[in-house]
Amino acid sequence: MTGAGEDWLSDELDVAGVDCGLWVPGVDYVAGWRDARKAADRLNRAFLATGFELDQVRAVASTNDDGGGVVRITGHPHAVDRLAVLLSSVASDDNGGAE
Repeated sequence: MTGAGEDWLSDELDVAGVDCGLWVPGVDYVAGWRDARKAADRLNRAFLATGFELDQVRAVASTNDDGGGVVRITGHPHAVDRLAVLLSSVASDDNGGAE
């Protein structure tokens, strides 16, 4: 995993709802977060493979209001700009980046 590991429940999970009473009883937020965590880990590995550092840009697992997994990208503006350039170059490739 590319996260902290021991704090798996709150690691990058938007837990403000717990204190604010915004979580809905009976909604399985952890299952959605686990799905998002897997996807975020894959994306973080791709960031590392393309030369990004995770302290500059990273994917973060979270959940939405109904417990569905959500992956957010967070980072320093210059790293996000670099990511945008990379994605634009892939999108402008003749085959759309597909091999």
